[in-house]
Amino acid sequence: MRTELHTTREAHGSGRFCESLDVRLDHQAIYRVPDAADMRIVCRSGSVWVTLDDDPRDVVLSAGESFTTPDHRRALIYAIEASRVSVALPSTQQAAPARSVKPAGFGARSAVPA
Repeated sequence: MRTELHTTREAHGSGRFCESLDVRLDHQAIYRVPDAADMRIVCRSGSVWVTLDDDPRDVVLSAGESFTTPDHRRALIYAIEASRVSVALPSTQQAAPARSVKPAGFGARSAVPA
């Protein structure tokens, strides 16, 4: 499995920058975020499964969808298929809008192979 990381800075209308990490994941690759609090996880292509330690919720993101949590927990991002995600600190001005999604049901975890 291959994971590629690229750091970018995006300018916003307010003149502020947002640091983001572009992560390319092969099918079934896992990327760990040690503390996902206030980080914005955006699926740019493919689809990923996001789970937080000690949280019964699971989130499946498709291209254009995003997820943010205020909780200080480790996040695991699992590539359901070859995918590209961005992990960024929040900003008051977003460079490109993304659709937010609600967490999948409690049992969604068993739907993704280990």
